[in-house]
Amino acid sequence: MRAAIINTFGPPNVIEIADISRPQAAPGHVVVHVKAAGVAPWDSLIRSNTSVTAPQLPLILGSDLSGVVDSVGSGVTEFKPGDEVYGVTNEQFIGAYAEFALAKAAMIARKPTKLSFLEAASAPVVAVTAWQMLFEYARLKAGQTALIHGAAGNVGAYAVQLAKNAGIKVFATASAKDADYLRTLGADTIIDYRQAKFEDGLPLVDAVIDMVGGAVRERSMRVLPPHGILVTVVSPKPEDLIRRYGDKVVFFLADVTTTRLNTLTTLFDSGKLLTQVGTVLPLEHARLAHEMLAGAPHQRGKIVLQL
Repeated sequence: MRAAIINTFGPPNVIEIADISRPQAAPGHVVVHVKAAGVAPWDSLIRSNTSVTAPQLPLILGSDLSGVVDSVGSGVTEFKPGDEVYGVTNEQFIGAYAEFALAKAAMIARKPTKLSFLEAASAPVVAVTAWQMLFEYARLKAGQTALIHGAAGNVGAYAVQLAKNAGIKVFATASAKDADYLRTLGADTIIDYRQAKFEDGLPLVDAVIDMVGGAVRERSMRVLPPHGILVTVVSPKPEDLIRRYGDKVVFFLADVTTTRLNTLTTLFDSGKLLTQVGTVLPLEHARLAHEMLAGAPHQRGKIVLQL
């Protein structure tokens, strides 16, 4: 089978397309005939050996995927060959940029019927991340308020939609060019971070959902009341803020599970949650996809490899 592999860590040009053996179904796992694989910033961290997961070489890049179950390992009863699924491969977030991928059964779910394979592959990690930030860590409820940084990004766009669906008032920071897009997703107030400091005039909010980090994360502490919380997924880990503010600051890595994906599937199929697929490329252009992650021009939304 064809796969995008790396034999050494480094820049995008270390990615090679190679013919390798197909994986065999292991206990608790399924082999997925991959139709599409999402491309994400954590893939580049793995490629450059700056990820907290620290997988061993050689490896196949990629975690997000959608496709059709090809075979199942022992102990797997919830999936069978022919099922259309989406999710991630494993806790190390590798193995998806390939024609066939070995995926942990507990980290995939049946694909939403209203989503194409491309759309489904764009969603798992970023949608689950947004869900966990809002409801498992910030524990927001209807009538509360959230400030979402990086709201037009892949995680941010899901956070805006999920918050609005839950009756949470959304303040969003983004560039002016993304304002109309964010309004369609449900943002109540949009702050152009290039023109204004969000903390000037913003009321105190129950939670800050941070996809930016740095000085923005530090300044965000000014808009939190005593009961407020800042939830971030931005590396490096904010140890300095955690030391100073204790449990008012939370850093975590997404935990993609069948249960969480099934919850999101209901929202996708009801039309309450929309995907944003950006640039679509064939597997052979995986190197170009990573150049886009590094700043090369591409369309807004998730970069996806189509197989």
